[in-house]
Amino acid sequence: MDIRFEKVSYVYQPNTPFEQRALYDIDLNIKEGSYTALVGHTGSGKSTLLQHLNALLKPTDGKVIIGDRTITSTTDNKNLKPVRKKVGIVFQFPEAQLFEETVAKDIAFGPKNFGVSDEDARILAKENLKLVGMDEEYLERSPFELSGGQMRRVAIAGVLAMEPEVLVLDEPTAGLDPLGRKEMMEMFLRLHKEKNMTIVLVTHLMDDVANFADYVYVLENGLVVKHGNPQTVFENVAWLKEKQLGVPQASAFAEKMQARGAEFKELPLTENELADWIVKHAGGPAHDE
Repeated sequence: MDIRFEKVSYVYQPNTPFEQRALYDIDLNIKEGSYTALVGHTGSGKSTLLQHLNALLKPTDGKVIIGDRTITSTTDNKNLKPVRKKVGIVFQFPEAQLFEETVAKDIAFGPKNFGVSDEDARILAKENLKLVGMDEEYLERSPFELSGGQMRRVAIAGVLAMEPEVLVLDEPTAGLDPLGRKEMMEMFLRLHKEKNMTIVLVTHLMDDVANFADYVYVLENGLVVKHGNPQTVFENVAWLKEKQLGVPQASAFAEKMQARGAEFKELPLTENELADWIVKHAGGPAHDE
């Protein structure tokens, strides 16, 4: 299922003294099976755009096409439930949305809301808890007895239990330690590869974009100012800094090497690419994936 934006604009509180335009004539295409990143500094419009992906917000102008559904400013809210089932959003700190007395009940809440039987919802809870790397023994525990990282996994399992075709991740590793962040990103990559799940990652961590995304949209002041594969978007380090974006650590290190005389056909984006370049130019075995 593709998601397309055609000339999408969005205005908060229109026709009031507090009117604020957040998006301007956005065109983008999130292809089925892709791993797409949305990046931009604070206030660039990322969060507003994200909420259009499953019609939590409807465009003021233009249209959002989600699969076979076209969403415009006049779309009836009553018929949007199927859209929100197909596109699951994991907001920042999703563990704050946990509320049931057991992990099983929390994960099953969404499916039951869509008419799934208690028995089938229980099966979904068990399957999706396993998907996020947790054992069945956690099903009857209170989510509030778990660690922060485990609570986040339970919250994500609740989104996955809705069986979305597209998974939208809003700064999914915020607040996690380096190991927790690594495990979380590897989990999403596994879902992407094994289930062919479309992933949309909203992040300010350029290393995650370089390591996982296959396409990138850069937003600034409500506009798409650049898009393409990561190599294309990250090729101009000076431009990234000008737009107040981070630079992948491997690229930043390579840039310092370049200043000392190293010659790169194109700057490496990931640690593996940098290691391969060093091995190639220093001699020795190539990097083994």
